[in-house]
Amino acid sequence: IRTLVLRWQRNGQTTLDESSYNNTLLLRGERGQAEWGRREAEMRRRGAVLLRLAVLLLLTLAPGAAGVWLNLPASGTKCVSEEIQPNVVVLADYAVVHEGHAEGGLPTIAAKVTSPYGNTLHHKEHVTAGQFAFTTTEAGNYLACFWIDSSDKGVDTSVSLDWKIGIAAKDWDSVAKKEKIEGVELELTKLEAAVQAIHENLLYLKTREAEMREVSERTNGRVAWFSIMSLGVCIVVSVLQLWHLTSYFQKKKLI
Repeated sequence: IRTLVLRWQRNGQTTLDESSYNNTLLLRGERGQAEWGRREAEMRRRGAVLLRLAVLLLLTLAPGAAGVWLNLPASGTKCVSEEIQPNVVVLADYAVVHEGHAEGGLPTIAAKVTSPYGNTLHHKEHVTAGQFAFTTTEAGNYLACFWIDSSDKGVDTSVSLDWKIGIAAKDWDSVAKKEKIEGVELELTKLEAAVQAIHENLLYLKTREAEMREVSERTNGRVAWFSIMSLGVCIVVSVLQLWHLTSYFQKKKLI
């Protein structure tokens, strides 16, 4: 009987030990899952932050927006130029600043935007604010000029110009609503557009560099031929001078 009782106690203790061990493993598994969940959430937050930083960096490198403050003289014209490649969207807003002027007594200005080949893309007169938008078809410097055209030309006027190029001119809110994207997906779309803009800009710069190298090589070739021709002319003139002097001295019987 004692032997049976001892066996029963040992079996019960073993069962209790196994149950405690299983409970301990379960607790450790739940704690590990919670810890892994916290780490995964932290990694996602860090990834989102790094993604936003990358988007900001690429937007900085890509052609973007530029705010300009122009002080127009009483007489004369102020111009702003930007070198832009073809097939790029350009959007700009300009307005006369209220500083130093009454609310209803702002001087009017005239604005004119021209392409590298002199084509007029925007021309307004007697306005205090305006906007122009176009897609470039030519590569080169696009020029935006402003001047005072009101009767009150005795006072200098300030004009604010918000110039947006490429992806900076894109309405991302409309894109997000149309494609039903938001959050990280929208940031990835911006990142893709920025990378595409940088790639196109690099290709444009590579093309311009090849054109400049070709012009430089042609110029060097022309200079080399001109130098050879100049040297040949000098040699021919020297030979002719020597021949003329020799003939002259022989006629005079000096040699």
